[in-house]
Amino acid sequence: MPRSLIFGAILSLVFLGAALLSFVWTPYNIELLDIPSRLQTPSETHWLGTDQLGRDIVSMLMMGARTSIAVALLAVGIGMGLGVPLGLVAAARRGSLLDEVIMRGNDLIFAFPSLVIAILITAVFGASAVNAIIAIGIFNVPVFARLTRGAALSFWSRDFILAARVSGKSPARISVEHILPNIGNLMIVQGTIQFSLGILAEAALSYIGLGAQPPTASWGRMLADAQTLASIAPHVALMPGLAIVFMVLGLNLMGDGLRDVLDPRIRRGRT
Repeated sequence: MPRSLIFGAILSLVFLGAALLSFVWTPYNIELLDIPSRLQTPSETHWLGTDQLGRDIVSMLMMGARTSIAVALLAVGIGMGLGVPLGLVAAARRGSLLDEVIMRGNDLIFAFPSLVIAILITAVFGASAVNAIIAIGIFNVPVFARLTRGAALSFWSRDFILAARVSGKSPARISVEHILPNIGNLMIVQGTIQFSLGILAEAALSYIGLGAQPPTASWGRMLADAQTLASIAPHVALMPGLAIVFMVLGLNLMGDGLRDVLDPRIRRGRT
């Protein structure tokens, strides 16, 4: 098993475990302010210190992990749930008007930077975690649609697909029964990559005030609140920044490891 997969999975599971644990326990209640304890450095009482409002940073990071993971996971679910079927339809109807409509629609979304689209959507419909999920999910749709179409097209000329067509199976049934299982590994790998990008996008939206709103904790909002305190209390900005870095690093390493494990061409090259 690749070391990148092991190391990435460990990092990702640490943050996932912290997010799940936050549902039942955190060291302190982040909704209670403790102004006399503001900007404390790491100690036995507060392992990573406190922020400008006296809130425990460990508790904030745990709650922030829950927000980031939930937003990114749901956004990837939207992208995969819509993009994969669109890509399969486009591949099955390659060269048709429907194929052109789907792919040109993808090109239209790709013509704008993903963060700009997310900012536009959240600015128009309001700043909230739900709108952030929708905004990030919309950009994920063409990513999965393009990948699915390209991967599916490579299978439509294979002998076993031709045999399925001769047997009378419809393009939709062939896509579900024969093509989708063969490209599932690509979807899993791409899903981990988009998951890490979703973490970054959620942090960016929260940083500019268009993501999760108080009292919901968010790593991006923690960075925004701490940007003026970097010179007097660097730990307040350092901790959420490191959380984002290690979470994204873990997901990317896990994606690379999964690609090495699931891609038969890489496996054959190593044997």
